[in-house]
Order: sequence, then C-alpha cells, then structure tokens
Amino acid sequence: MIQPRTKFRGNLTRNLLPQLLRQHDGKMTRELLLHPGDHGLGMTHESMQADATTTAVCGYCSTGCGLRLHLRDDEAVGLTPETSYPVNLGMACPKGWEALRVLDSEDRATDPMIRTSDGKFAPVSWDHALRLFTTRMKGIQRQHGPDSVAFLSTGQIACEEMAFLGALAKFGMGIKHGDGNTRQCMATAATAYKEAFGFDSPPFTYDDFEQSDCMVFIGANPCIGHPIMWERVLRNHHAPEIIVIDPRCTETAMAATQHLQIRPKSDLALLYAITNHLIACECVDRKFIDKHTEGFEKLSEHVSRFTPDAVAPMTGISADAIRQTAETIGRRKAVSLWWTMGVNQSYEGTRTAQAIINIALITGNIGRPGTGANSITGQCNAMGSRLWSNTTNLFGHHDFKDSADREKVATSLGIDADLIPTEPSWSYDGIMDGIRRGDIRGLWVIATNPAHSWIHQSEARNLLDRLDFLVVQDMYHTTETARHADLILPAAGWGEKSGTFINSERRYGVLKKVRRAPGKALADFHIFRALAAYWGVEDMFAEWTDPEAVFRIMQRASEDQPCDMTGIDGYEQIDRCGGIQWPWTEADAEGDFQPEQQRRLFADGRFYHHDGRARLIVDDLTPMPEAPDEDFPTLLMTGRGTVSQWHTQTRTNKSPVLRKLYPNEAYIEINPEDAAAIAVENGDQVRAQSRRGSLLATAMVTPTVKPGHAFMPMHYEATNQLTLSHFDPHSRQPSYKDCAVRIERA
Repeated sequence: MIQPRTKFRGNLTRNLLPQLLRQHDGKMTRELLLHPGDHGLGMTHESMQADATTTAVCGYCSTGCGLRLHLRDDEAVGLTPETSYPVNLGMACPKGWEALRVLDSEDRATDPMIRTSDGKFAPVSWDHALRLFTTRMKGIQRQHGPDSVAFLSTGQIACEEMAFLGALAKFGMGIKHGDGNTRQCMATAATAYKEAFGFDSPPFTYDDFEQSDCMVFIGANPCIGHPIMWERVLRNHHAPEIIVIDPRCTETAMAATQHLQIRPKSDLALLYAITNHLIACECVDRKFIDKHTEGFEKLSEHVSRFTPDAVAPMTGISADAIRQTAETIGRRKAVSLWWTMGVNQSYEGTRTAQAIINIALITGNIGRPGTGANSITGQCNAMGSRLWSNTTNLFGHHDFKDSADREKVATSLGIDADLIPTEPSWSYDGIMDGIRRGDIRGLWVIATNPAHSWIHQSEARNLLDRLDFLVVQDMYHTTETARHADLILPAAGWGEKSGTFINSERRYGVLKKVRRAPGKALADFHIFRALAAYWGVEDMFAEWTDPEAVFRIMQRASEDQPCDMTGIDGYEQIDRCGGIQWPWTEADAEGDFQPEQQRRLFADGRFYHHDGRARLIVDDLTPMPEAPDEDFPTLLMTGRGTVSQWHTQTRTNKSPVLRKLYPNEAYIEINPEDAAAIAVENGDQVRAQSRRGSLLATAMVTPTVKPGHAFMPMHYEATNQLTLSHFDPHSRQPSYKDCAVRIERA
C-alpha cells in the first residue's frame, strides 16, 4: 500500500473556480483569468516542507505507473518510480522519468492567442478569448444549425475533465457531434468487448503477465510500446511459452518461443485456422462453452473451411506451425492472449479482436489467473474516455438511444433529460466527412493533434483549413494542429492539475497538481468551467466545483453499471490503495472492506448480456482495400518506433534526454533484398510515395521486415502523408497498417 508522507486535505484545486469566476453585482469578474500567477498553486493542503514527497500516476501511456514526486517549496523538482505501486513495482520507462522535464519547454502555450489578419498569432486576455469562443461558436450554430459545431477530444486528460467536456458540449452547448482520438487506437477493442461480453470490459489484471504459462501477443510489441508490461512478463516464473503473431520481427518477437511472421492483414484467417485446429484436436472446454457461451455451432461451421493447410498459403505460415501454435494454446493451463494496435488499426480489426476473444472463450481461458482475451490500451486515459467522455457512449457507458439510460444520467447530473441527445455522435471520420460536406463549420480540438495523427494527413489538413472557426486547446502552441487554429487556449499539463486516470486493467489512479502551470495556462477543467459561465450555463454545472466533486457525480452515474465505482471513498482511498480497479460497489465496500489490488472479471463465468452468456462472433474475410501492385509494389506498415517516442511527439520531443534515444529524422525499414534492388544501403535517403503523397526518409535496411514490406514509425510528422483513408466498418477505427507505396533512392 502507498503511504504518502504528506497527506492532502481535500482536492488540490478545490474552490479554485469560485476564485476564477467570482460573482460581482451579477456579472462575472475574472481575477484569476487575468492574473493567474498571483494565486499560487491553488493547493488546499498542509504546508509542505522541503523534500516532502507525494505519489501520483504517470500521464503517458495506459500502463498507469505509480510515481513518487519529490517536492521542494510545494513544487515537484524530481520523481522516482513508486516501489509499492502494484502496476510498475518500482520500475519506470524513459518517458516516465522525463515526465516533469517536458513541462518546462519553451513552446508551452502560456497565453490565449488569436490569429490576426496577417496570419500570425497575437496574445489576448482570457476574457477576450472566451468571449470570442462563445460569440463565434454560437454564431455558427445560429447560421448553420446546432449540429454545425463539433469537438474532437482525447485520451490524455483526466476522467473528470472528459466528463465535464462531454457534458458541457452535449448538454450545455447543444453540440451533438464529438469524438475522441481514442477512436484511432481503442475503438476496435471497445466494440469487440461490447459485442462479445455485453460491455466494454477488459477482463484482466497485470498480475496475469506473471501467472500465465502461455502468452500470445497479436499485433502487439510491448517490449517497445509498453515496456513496464514487458518487465512484468520477464518476472514470470512459469517458463511461459511466448507466441508472437506479427508481420515484423519486433523486439517482442525476438524473445518469442514461436514467432508467426504472417503476411500483413492475414491475422483473421490465421486465428480462424487456430480455432479450427483447437476444435479438431479436441482442445476446447466443452463444459465452459455449453454453460457460458452462445454461438459455438455457428463458429464451428464457419471455421471448418479454415484448415491449417488451406490457410498456410494465405498467411505465409506453414500448416505445421499453425497446428503447433493451436496445440500449445490448447494444452497449456493458463493462456492469456494480448493485442493492441496491430489488431485494432485494421479494416477488419473488430472481427480479428473477436477471433481472439473466441479462442479464450472456447478454451475456458478467462476469469482465472494468467488467462484472458486482453486488449492493451494506448493512451494514459483511453479507458476513461471510453467510459466518461460522452462520445461513443452516453455518460458512464450508457446508451443515448435508451430513454431509461437518458433519464438515469439526467438524474445523476441534475439536468433535464430533454437536454440529452437521443442519438449518438458521428464518429471521428464522420466528423471529418461533415467538414468536407460543409455540415461542420466550427471545430473545438482538445489535447489532440489530428493534423499529424489523422489518416491521409494532407487531406486532413485541408479539411481543417476549410473550417469557419477552429479552436485548439493544448499545452503547446506549436503542434501541427495549432498551426491551423483561429484561437489557441493554453492548457495545463500532467502534474499541473488533478483528477483520475483509468489504465488498461481498469484501475483508477490519482493525478495530482504539484506544479504551477506557466503563464496564464489553466487546467482543462477550469477552462471548461469558465466556458460554461461565458456560454450562460453555469447554473447547470453549479455542483461541478472541482474534480473530486465531479468524481462523486460520476460515481452516481456508475451505479448498477458493470463499471460501478460507488464503493470508492474518494481520491485519498485510491491513492492509499495503489489504485482501485472497477467495479468497486457500495456492497463490495461494506464493513470498510478494502479492494484487492489484482481483480479479474468473469471468474463466475457470467457475462454482461441479459442471459449471462458471452457471444462467439465470426465473419467473412475482407480483401485488402489497397494491395501492392506494379506501380506501388511495397506494402507499408506503421506503428510504434522506440520506447522513448510517444504518439505525435508533442511531449517526448521536448526532452533532450529522450531525443537522444531515438532517430530524430524519419526512417523507413526495408528488407535487404528490396534495398539491393533499388541500390540503397543502410543510411541512404529514400523517397517513399503512395497515391496520396510522398516523403523523404532514411533507409534502415533490416531483415526484421520481409521482402515486399516496409515499416515507418507513426511518430514522425510525415508518416501519415502516405496512409490510406479506410476504416473498420464496425468500430470506424482507421486502418493505419496497410497501404501500397513505391520506394526509390532519393
């Protein structure tokens, strides 16, 4: 258990907004907006002595490591990994070690800024910025209808901020359409879980990395993407079989006992062949299947044609290797199957994820230590986005279309149910299409960078420039998206605000404010509260005074949901317990019972569908939308590059230490045979061209990719100039992992 040496009395930012937007003669005054530096950190805790410490959860990836922050004069001056935190057990990756340094970058957004007539940016007051936001967005809605304004949010801000943003936009501002950048990484997993289990419910806990005797990684490279999870794998004392299914010989694949180096996008066929052989060799748990699943006969019939012999030519994997993998899975006692972006970012990603879930279910590998069909999340709070952002689901993972759900959420929030839309939002690609058609005229972008990260980048940037009004709310004024903005709102970052994150294993962790945001930058929470006041809906959010107050509202809304967290006794308990996994209900907490640190779902074999059974789901294969041809003979894949890079490098490129740990210029991995054919050696400059654009990159000649394949890290600005705009039809997640390119010596 974590025992911080310095306990906070209440929330770090409690009562900050009453200062921020103090009432005077019925008018809103803006003391803190105008002079934020005069109010210190806004902490309402006991005075900290030099060299005090406190704990908080890291804000980079979904692993959710615990960090011990070292304080001097009430401000964090350093950090170390927290040894007793059940996630990382005293470990941290390079990004975590550098989490404070990136806050000190010279390109932090410190003032609201507007684009002037000469195309440059000029600082303005918060009062001016908030009036401009309100006037322009309301004006667009009046002229073009309420649905002409949309927002794009993130998996990077706290749950309470996501909740506030979604409620403010949807119920206060009447903005129907809003989605998050989690659509780019986790929509497939969420959709697959909902259809198979009846709820978006990752079943695992990180202890399963250490309890499995067989681990299968599909389209996942945790050695690079989630290094602390990989450290947990290395702590496994069961001599586990490690099976990697990946078209690249990744760092994780190099450690595998079996590496199935498949042809890109043949994973669904391969998984059906494994399922076929599991059934053929009677390596299935018929008792579990009959009692706890629905659809086995249809599954058996569907995979009957996917024999290892039939699938071998499609995948490039021998029939014997497919049989060996299936028999290994079928005969081990505790098998866990893990996937991430290699599966999710695919035009048939949802069905591939469900094929993984099918294997876990028919072998009875769920609900026990070391088992599960386990999606590794990407962003630090992607799970929070899935539950609380009001994007794909109504608040608390309810349904916009269900009148009972709308009434329940309205009661929890203390609002009129008629304010809640009866239909869900357009997905991210639908919003971009709306801009293309002219239906979306105003866009509010919060803590995300679509001008870099969205598929077919040049078209995405063109669409942003078509908008009548683009607002970007971010830590930095130099992001690719901020360059297109009409208004930039400066936001606080990790360590400069408070709230909670939810990691991949459903664990709530506490984020703490231990530094003052630079200049006039404010926490996203306080920007939302200020906007509520300027928009004229502050009364609707009178209870939303601080993040922990919003946490209590979230608890009310979670009651009787699979994600019920009504038994959590506030931030202090979360911190003291080393995080708390949902669900944790009032009934669970009776008698001051404390939550166990490692809890799995479905130990009783009951799932969240009305009949308690999981669904086994299959589908036909889908042809690759843009296969290589004579003009573009190479198939390009994208993914994570190094441990030290993260997403669009908005933060990691601010650290001089991290920049030394990865190539600063874009590179492309090509096979030695392909390199020889175009007279390219390692380190040469090459031009990669697709039907959408071209770029220059450094050739990395390596056998880690097969002939005819190439790989580029997603972190470089240029990469998405090449990618093809196509999507999984069920989750609407972009397929970043396949497009045809031509590579030539530059």
